[in-house]
Amino acid sequence: MVEQPKIPEYPESYWRDSVKQLPHFSQLQESIRTEVGIVGGGIAGITTAYLLSKQNVKVTLLDADELLNGTTGHTTAKITAQHGIIYDEFIQHFGLEKALQYYQATTEAKELIEKHIDELGINCDYTKEDAYIYTNSDDYISQLETEKKAYDQLEIDSDLLDDIPLDVPLKSALVMKNQAQFHPLKYLTELVEEAKNNGVQFFENTTAIDVEYNKNPSIITKEGNRVTCEHVVVASHFPFYDRQSFYFARMYPERSYVLGAKMKQEFPGGMYINAESPTRSIRTTTLNGERLWLIGGENHKTGQGKSTIEHYNALKDFANNMFEVEEIPYRWSAQDLTTIDKLPYIGQATEGEENVFVATGFRKWGMTNGTIAAKILTDKVVHGKSKYEDLYSPTRFQADPTLRKFTSINADVAKHMIKGKLEFGHRGIEELSAGDATVTRINGKRAGVYKDKDNKVYALDTTCTHMKCEVEWNSGDRTWDCPCHGSRFSYKGDVLEGPAKKPLPIVDVRPNK
Repeated sequence: MVEQPKIPEYPESYWRDSVKQLPHFSQLQESIRTEVGIVGGGIAGITTAYLLSKQNVKVTLLDADELLNGTTGHTTAKITAQHGIIYDEFIQHFGLEKALQYYQATTEAKELIEKHIDELGINCDYTKEDAYIYTNSDDYISQLETEKKAYDQLEIDSDLLDDIPLDVPLKSALVMKNQAQFHPLKYLTELVEEAKNNGVQFFENTTAIDVEYNKNPSIITKEGNRVTCEHVVVASHFPFYDRQSFYFARMYPERSYVLGAKMKQEFPGGMYINAESPTRSIRTTTLNGERLWLIGGENHKTGQGKSTIEHYNALKDFANNMFEVEEIPYRWSAQDLTTIDKLPYIGQATEGEENVFVATGFRKWGMTNGTIAAKILTDKVVHGKSKYEDLYSPTRFQADPTLRKFTSINADVAKHMIKGKLEFGHRGIEELSAGDATVTRINGKRAGVYKDKDNKVYALDTTCTHMKCEVEWNSGDRTWDCPCHGSRFSYKGDVLEGPAKKPLPIVDVRPNK
């Protein structure tokens, strides 16, 4: 019997591992003034900084961690306007004009990326590819046919097919032609370098916790420093600044997973995603002159469902069943936010504060949505308006179907808030093996305990510091994840993802006397 390839013990993104000289910057140590303060060092924040710097705007960008270590560093990096089966839905909910605007915006984002690559001579493994949605389920054939009609209404270059280049079982497929893919970090490190040359200040390991208004808005950092500016751009994945906008109740977080695998087969070109659930996304990149297949999917709400390592195993089983896997050198996961009507929130964060902008809710399509967000926000800062501002306005609220989705999301939150208070594990600390975790009681209170590879024990209060839900152990990434609003914490308690701003308290494992 042939031994099946194993997945790596620890998660690692190919994108980050393959760029050996990522840019690094110091922590902000003092209060400063600038024209535009940007919070978030992913594709939206960096592209905004670059575009503004070309307009001679003085820009300062802060990141709570390292640049490009969030969702942008853990993407599948497709540059496409094909965002799942979405255009018929947008036509029905928003009308033909707004659906067309969405397609035009994502296409403009693709063209902007291409322009930057050409202008700066960026070597980022950019290739033009056709994008395919395929199905092997009778239930989805009619949906692809309806989506094709929406494509035709929007004059999208496409075909409905019964065969595709990739050898997978299928009954129908919809191709959107002339899309693209690239290495996101090779691209963005060049934008960072060019922006720095244009005068942009970058600060890493600098956590923004609030925005205060006097004459001008000021970004307040965890260390108490202030970045006083004329405009603030919140591009921190989940907005750290809410101001009664209730983003946590108007978006839901999902995690998805990627394997980087070497196959015996030749890859036929193209980018692929299936229509049915569980999601299966397939594209390739280059690793040391060889093809590395990126097999992604297994979406689920953060902190909910089965053990996360099982999602990696499901992708491995899919790859083994469909193709001939030689080796799996990489695995990683990402978290994405989806708004209740599936359109991102890009623009003025609240009704009353016209100088604070937000970009969030990219629904797993951050390469194009993050890029067009940068263009929209640059236009708002420089010209005071954008042709797309009404479409993406964060203050919009469509009564149908938004109200139903809003009710569904928050009913689920309530269910998990109650459920978490009642659940405990059945293992004590002494039963833990290295690299394992459990939820137990310590001194009568719910606690999460993790034992590292050196058998050091870390015990934390499992009550999320955002809205008091109970976090759950993520075995795939060794994190504590909140099933209510998607906050994530390291096994040491540090905040990895918002909306939580404060770490999980450490619990003393010694018994009370």
